[in-house]
Amino acid sequence: MTRSALLLSGGMDSTAIAFWKKPNIGITIDYGQRPAAAELRASAAVCAALGIEHIMARVDLSSFGSGDMAARPALGLAPRSEWWPYRNQALVTIAAMALISRDVDHLMIGTLRTDGHHADGTGEFVCHLAGLLAMQEGSMRLDAPAITFDAVELIKISGVPLDVLCWSHSCHSSDYACGECGGCRKHYRTMGAIGVDPY
Repeated sequence: MTRSALLLSGGMDSTAIAFWKKPNIGITIDYGQRPAAAELRASAAVCAALGIEHIMARVDLSSFGSGDMAARPALGLAPRSEWWPYRNQALVTIAAMALISRDVDHLMIGTLRTDGHHADGTGEFVCHLAGLLAMQEGSMRLDAPAITFDAVELIKISGVPLDVLCWSHSCHSSDYACGECGGCRKHYRTMGAIGVDPY
């Protein structure tokens, strides 16, 4: 019997996937990112609304961070200002480490079609990372169920209630929406596209 988990940041995308796929567990990782406290609050609220288990893992990677989420200048090779080196690879690994003892055999991540501006947001990357997990003990399956959607398409197919979607936290630089970063701008664009005035 499959036991599934979702890497849940508390942002719009992972919140919608949680309502769409209804995993057994939502796992949120505090890796030293600036908005960690808000991400944890939002994720806990989503799991409570769904009646699913929420676990949190803390691994301090702050000394390796760059860009908006680390309050440091972005590295020269960064494709966007929020880029954190090898973040998705690290988070999937940490999540798998935390979940394997809970008999989880299926891990989902919230990557969308529109995340391809980051190498670790592409379907090719997810496929390679899935291969690494599958070849190890436990043969955990990794997939990105929304990889063919943009944020608006995902929200529509997920059926996530708007009042719950409004709990999501998208800001890259603060526990409260700064309104300036890429995460906030995406949040406002998406809300507007589904007919909700974000202001």
